[in-house]
Amino acid sequence: MPGLSRSSHALVTGGGRGIGREVAATLSRAGASVTVLGRNREALDAVVAEGLAHFAAVADVADPAAVNSAIAQAAARHPIDILVANAGAAESAPFVKSDAALFRRMWEVNFLGVVHATQAVLPSMKATGRGRIIAIASTAGLKGYPYVAAYTAAKHAVVGMVRSLALELATTGITVNAVCPGFTDTDLLSGSIDTIMRKTGRSRDEAVAELAKHNPQGRLVTPAEVADTVLWLCGDGAGAITGQAIAVAGGEI
Repeated sequence: MPGLSRSSHALVTGGGRGIGREVAATLSRAGASVTVLGRNREALDAVVAEGLAHFAAVADVADPAAVNSAIAQAAARHPIDILVANAGAAESAPFVKSDAALFRRMWEVNFLGVVHATQAVLPSMKATGRGRIIAIASTAGLKGYPYVAAYTAAKHAVVGMVRSLALELATTGITVNAVCPGFTDTDLLSGSIDTIMRKTGRSRDEAVAELAKHNPQGRLVTPAEVADTVLWLCGDGAGAITGQAIAVAGGEI
């Protein structure tokens, strides 16, 4: 896997847990300076205290003013040349019970959260002529799943934006890609497992198997597998990779 220069400054949204935490740790180990951004100051500070990142910034990605302020403060330390827009949320409900408020929540966090962070980092990337923008989407951005129409719609939007923005920035030295994990072993997935158990009476092992069956390898994806894909996209060797939606899903896509 590529090493990164300490002069590289990576900002990882949703960096306090799950995939974001693992991405921060992986980029930090590769040599980058890493800022983790999220809503939970305690979780972010723990990531820094454990040596998995260097700085923490608190903001809700659905709030553009807060995102702009937090990213400006982070960039004041050193220009940001890597953005990993990872923050997200998942809620499930039958379509007929998915009201407008649910669709808005999924849209604001999963799609507009990516937009806000990307717009905040782009000017400095354009000025320096290099950047890596990586959105953590989902296999739900590439196919449908039942009972998560709002989440799936937002993730499809992320993939569409990535494809369009990559073309817009193709000659600037900035690449734009999406990484699309399948069901991944994180605390976010634990919420889905708890829902399956509550609604169906299945055991935890049975609930995990219900999700893992989507993966032809018969298992959950690990956060480290997602983070290694991000690291590769950050390296110089991936300079010709842009506008892609890369599934990390054991062959599901």
